[in-house]
Amino acid sequence: MVAIYKKEIKSYFTSITGYVFIAFVIVVVSIYSMAMNFAQGVPNFEYSLASTNFIFTITIPILTMRVIAEERKQKTDSLLYSLPLSMTEIVFGKYFAMLSVFAIPVVFMLSFPAVLSLYGKVNFINTISSLVGYFLLGSTLIAIGLLMSSLTENQVVAAALCFGSMLLIFLMSTLAWYIPASAQATTLSFSVIIVIAAIGVYFMTKNVVAALVAAVLFEVPLVYVYLTNAPLLEGQFQSLMLSLSAFVRLSTFINGIFDLTAVVYYLSLSGLFLFFTIQSMEKRRWS
Repeated sequence: MVAIYKKEIKSYFTSITGYVFIAFVIVVVSIYSMAMNFAQGVPNFEYSLASTNFIFTITIPILTMRVIAEERKQKTDSLLYSLPLSMTEIVFGKYFAMLSVFAIPVVFMLSFPAVLSLYGKVNFINTISSLVGYFLLGSTLIAIGLLMSSLTENQVVAAALCFGSMLLIFLMSTLAWYIPASAQATTLSFSVIIVIAAIGVYFMTKNVVAALVAAVLFEVPLVYVYLTNAPLLEGQFQSLMLSLSAFVRLSTFINGIFDLTAVVYYLSLSGLFLFFTIQSMEKRRWS
């Protein structure tokens, strides 16, 4: 795993990808901090941090699009499969390399509250809590981007898939309120999610039967509940979207609460998508 990690870290800094990613994050956060903290005299750096979480929709595709897709395009992924390493070690080596690149601008951001403290009182506990939440959010989105990169050999397609996923996650809480709370709308919304999930199963397994079975396992209970106790479904889609929104979870850290539930959520979601990535690559190994 260490060899994969070193290889990936080197690749980010022998090309412009790592530099572009780091520079973009720092520049955007700096602009918001200058406009909010320095120009308006607000000592809470965490507010600037919260205002810049939209950059994940742009930076995560930049960071993750080539990590596996390029290996597949250049046919060097066959070398990975021949290494005396498990697929888990390979995936985690790549993942930790991306986390290390992401950690650089996050560590740099520690200097912002230090500078602000020269001009006023800064709550360092809130700031550090926010940075921890910011890093956990980024690590979860990186795991999702890694999966998107494993599904194709085209970097542009991987970037598009990742961007679409990031945008959907970013807008999840907002879009939820546009869905009517009625049982019919809730059932339809869940059905759409089930279809999307089934398509994802197909792309990972290339097995139509597995995708159909996955869809049926979720759709049948949903229809049963709708037919027997429709009021039970009212408003459930909105509640689920809000509870699953990765960006909404960040708000607890921004408000100065170190939310262990959110920590477990981020770590669990990261682990889940890393597992999916491992399965996707294992499938390709034996295909």
